[in-house]
Amino acid sequence: MNDQLQKFMFNAAPVRGEIVSLRDTWQEVLARRSYPLPVRNLLGEMMAACALLSANLKFDGTLIMQIYGDGPVKMLVVQCNSDLSLRATAKLVAGAEALIGDDMTLPDLLNQHGHGRCVITLDPGAKKPGQQPYQGIVPLSGEHGPLASMAEVLEHYMHHSEQLDTRMWLAANTDRAVGMLLQKLPGDGGIVPHPGEHDADTWQRVCHLGGTLSSAEMLKEEPETLFRRLFWQENVQHFEPAATRFQCSCSREKVGSMLKMLGREEVDGVIDERGTVEVHCEFCNQRYEFDPVDVAQLFVAKELSQGVSEASQQRH
Repeated sequence: MNDQLQKFMFNAAPVRGEIVSLRDTWQEVLARRSYPLPVRNLLGEMMAACALLSANLKFDGTLIMQIYGDGPVKMLVVQCNSDLSLRATAKLVAGAEALIGDDMTLPDLLNQHGHGRCVITLDPGAKKPGQQPYQGIVPLSGEHGPLASMAEVLEHYMHHSEQLDTRMWLAANTDRAVGMLLQKLPGDGGIVPHPGEHDADTWQRVCHLGGTLSSAEMLKEEPETLFRRLFWQENVQHFEPAATRFQCSCSREKVGSMLKMLGREEVDGVIDERGTVEVHCEFCNQRYEFDPVDVAQLFVAKELSQGVSEASQQRH
């Protein structure tokens, strides 16, 4: 089955849901980098969650999810565009691979000293009038101590930053990254409940049904099977499935722009020391190499561009 995200709505109450399965998309990430087992699973869960949250973007932009840690894992990052193209990476402290055991939990990896945090940025990209980037930040701890799972972290984020009641179920292994989201919408969402049916009853019931899911079941069964098992008695409206895919936005041109921002002196210093400047994309591990000729061309082009701009300003 192709990777896809399925959105649905419960007709009895303003409750929406989504279920996603990433196989090829997730395999593209794993093919580029190797991570210790618990880090791999957390990154996969985060990737599924990012797709779920991105599916409701109201603009043609990007959702960037970042978890900053104070343990062996420094950072987890997933980026999802409004077309559901994704990329992901994890950054560990030096020598962390030897310290990370298979049974380590999220607090062990990311929140050992209580300073871990979750940051979600909504970037509308090409700016339109009234559209500005938005960023929400929450700690990796709640009222009762450290949050134990990626699902808890993101439920905590949605409650405190977006004021939306949200439940998530996430799982990942070497084969797939999967997730399901249920969300209670504010107001009636334009949906008229059935006579005698209360919104709270529906919300509690479907969350209870979702709570019967196990990680093993999520990773074994296809989304259609899971959905039928959980909600076969519910009156549900389905929407057209959307395909997900891996895509990295890095390019030689972007790396060149970054080098120009560093400045000629610093880049020439790397050339003198190493003979070339080599940059690896953190997301896709693509290697970009610039030799002395490449670097000279970069900065000559920059100087020419600046000269043209200054001449134009003088004329005006």
